[in-house]
Amino acid sequence: MKLTLEFGGGLELLCDSKKIHNVNVEQQNGEDKLTMKDLLSWVRTNLIKERPEMFMKGDTVRPGVLVLVNDCDWELSGQLSTSLEEKDVVVFISTLHGG
Repeated sequence: MKLTLEFGGGLELLCDSKKIHNVNVEQQNGEDKLTMKDLLSWVRTNLIKERPEMFMKGDTVRPGVLVLVNDCDWELSGQLSTSLEEKDVVVFISTLHGG
């Protein structure tokens, strides 16, 4: 499934300082739908180059990371159970900044 992933607010530093990634994610175990939980696992394995603990805690994003699926807050669409479609755009933005 072809998706566009965008990282901002400092999260791009965990992905070789690249903000936009056009990726092709294969569904796991023959599943017909890709969920955000599947995508986060894929991102941790394939895109995060350093300090994955800065992006994820357990099987979800850390508190302070805003997640948008097609410009809609994922909290309105089911968070980890949100189903993704071909050509969806998923944005991860850190709202926490060091001082």
